[in-house]
Amino acid sequence: METDDSSRPTRDGGNTAQPGHLYIVATPIGNLSDITMRAASLLATCDLVACEDTRTSGILLAELGLKKNTTSYHEHNEKEKVPWLVGLLREGKSVCLISDAGTPAISDPGFRLVRECRRLGLPVVPAPGASAVVSALSASGLPTNGFLYVGFLPPKSAARRRFLETYRDFPFTVCLYESSHRIEKLMNELLDVLGPTRSICLAKEITKRHETFLVGEAGEVSERLGKMSLKGEFVLLIAPSGFSLAE
Repeated sequence: METDDSSRPTRDGGNTAQPGHLYIVATPIGNLSDITMRAASLLATCDLVACEDTRTSGILLAELGLKKNTTSYHEHNEKEKVPWLVGLLREGKSVCLISDAGTPAISDPGFRLVRECRRLGLPVVPAPGASAVVSALSASGLPTNGFLYVGFLPPKSAARRRFLETYRDFPFTVCLYESSHRIEKLMNELLDVLGPTRSICLAKEITKRHETFLVGEAGEVSERLGKMSLKGEFVLLIAPSGFSLAE
């Protein structure tokens, strides 16, 4: 099938930060080598880097050999920082928004800034890269023809159980994040609501030294989880009812 030149992959254009543009720059979720060439170029040429945590982002910037003007932008100061950052963009400054790991605004700060830029007609440009949920899904062996991503579930057990009940028969893979101090509770709730034979994938430390994928029936995965370190954040993928890895 013939394609026009506009659809062909290219390294020309879009790699240098432009005045008045906000760049949503994905960063590695563990392995620093996963930074893209375009992300590195945008970080090198922008006027300001807005970081979820300037200390964490400082490690990445140092790895790239960059000394940049940075500012903190996180869930606790997001509302206050949006007007200031928008003001800089309207003055013609270029801003790269990054989170501690992965893609900004996906279960990370960024939504309010992007929304305001869209409202005002300011350019917002994605620089794609790592995403924990997509990485886990792609390597899980669970169905990928469609999926529902819900981020972190509520902290209350009753609310998590209601969620599992609601999506018990959802026809696509359900993807969510969970912290180390709640993962065992969530697994017990999953066993109670969905049963021990539901096919799931539990991934942690993706792209890091101790990357682990537990894939199989929920009862088996839960048993294996009880024998390993719970350090780190988890991605839990729940296959549709009736799916079996053995088929």
